[in-house]
Amino acid sequence: MSPTELPSVAAANVLPKVAPVRVEEGERLRSVALPGITLTVRSRPPRHEGLPPALYVHGLGGSSQNWSALMALLDGHVDGEAVDLPGFGDSPPPDDGNYSVTGHARAVIRYLDAAGRGPVHLFGNSMGGAVATRVAAVRPDLVRTLTLVSPALPEILIQRGAVPTGLLALPGVAALFTRYTKEWTAEQRVCGVMALCYGDPGRVTPEGFRNAVEEMERRLRLPYFWDAMARSARGIVNAYTLGGQHGLWRQAERVLAPTLLVYGGRDQLVSFRMAQRAARAFRDSRLLTLPEAGHVAMMEYPDVVAAAIRQLLTDTGESGAGSASGGTAATGGMSTGTSTQGAGTSTQDTVTSLQDAASDDTGTADTRS
Repeated sequence: MSPTELPSVAAANVLPKVAPVRVEEGERLRSVALPGITLTVRSRPPRHEGLPPALYVHGLGGSSQNWSALMALLDGHVDGEAVDLPGFGDSPPPDDGNYSVTGHARAVIRYLDAAGRGPVHLFGNSMGGAVATRVAAVRPDLVRTLTLVSPALPEILIQRGAVPTGLLALPGVAALFTRYTKEWTAEQRVCGVMALCYGDPGRVTPEGFRNAVEEMERRLRLPYFWDAMARSARGIVNAYTLGGQHGLWRQAERVLAPTLLVYGGRDQLVSFRMAQRAARAFRDSRLLTLPEAGHVAMMEYPDVVAAAIRQLLTDTGESGAGSASGGTAATGGMSTGTSTQGAGTSTQDTVTSLQDAASDDTGTADTRS
């Protein structure tokens, strides 16, 4: 085992007794047992039959709850489900302890294959955006359209706010941080997360803040919480250092599905300057820029993001509604930038295998700048 690898963890498909996760009105949770993993899936009963399926994938430290607002706005257009990735939300750790981007992508693919729901409208935020990109590249048969909100694609000059995530990937840092912050309250931790992830934390309602504190208190009682965070952070770092056919930018060029890219101008984790590069990389892309948004635009401005998604579904003939109800949306005076069509330049149609990629982004991270 490489000296920079974390030790293996024992199988843990039974959650310890902690408070139940929050379920919004109209939502339901179910547990899905698959080989090597057990996933919790959040869904909303479809408004009517025949809606095209959709799957939402959260980012590092997030959960399926991050998509609740957007799911509610799209439930008349898609039959939506949001997954808790292994080790996050209400899903226990994977049996093999694999939290790499490839490992998470395998979990998504394994679920879609087992559920027989593909092809789906696939959504990803942050780390979930990297996961969704990999899924769309290696299994184009599973993806109708792709929507990425601040996707964690490799940057040479990373945002200052992303430095702690990189440090978390280093051996021993998670344990050190846990000791250093042991006196922090759940409220203090939530304030820090919101200051980092939101363009304007003041947009969070008092009820939303209370719910976030409750969820933070629940997570801190999970014995594997920091392990899942550290290993997933390492997975992102390793994925950033990959080149060749397994590199995320190369895989972005292979994505065939029409793609909506959403970037926030106040994002402290994914640089706003990467928006144009992403628009060029994905061959059939459109770009929505939200100057006042941070890292989680689907939580900050769900109406605007939902309108752009409905337009994507309409333009691609994928809308499950009788008529699209939202090529535009009220923005409360916020400049939303422009939604532009962009064609990728890659003609590479080769689909790489997740089995081949597995050994590449689970090993030692290359620390070269």
